Amino acid sequence: MDPWPDAVDALTRLKAEYVVCSLSNGNVALLTHAGLPWDCILSAETFRRYKPEPEAYHGAASVFDVLEADVMLVAAHHDDLAAARSCGLHTAYVERPHEFGRDALKDVSPSLGNTLHARDLGELATLLGC
Repeated sequence: MDPWPDAVDALTRLKAEYVVCSLSNGNVALLTHAGLPWDCILSAETFRRYKPEPEAYHGAASVFDVLEADVMLVAAHHDDLAAARSCGLHTAYVERPHEFGRDALKDVSPSLGNTLHARDLGELATLLGC
């Protein structure tokens, strides 16, 4: 799995101020070999629950012994972010208009429910003061 071109630099910037952790339905091996600078890797394997099951989102907060309101889920999928919000997490949408290929443009319109909206991870890092 190749990371998005902006991912390594932006995650490195974010790590200077925040704990950067995955919360993915992908498996740990896949996330480990992606070459991303995670502080921690959490996946559906960790909680034996797939997103959007609430236990996955609550589990991420419990691993770090923080309140859900102290966690922000960053994703390119509005349904994932809506589920996280319903569990009390902050949310940031990152546009990935070509996620499904150059010929399959995806609607990346902002959702008013999200805490932040960024065109890429670099802009998100900037919005978060990194």
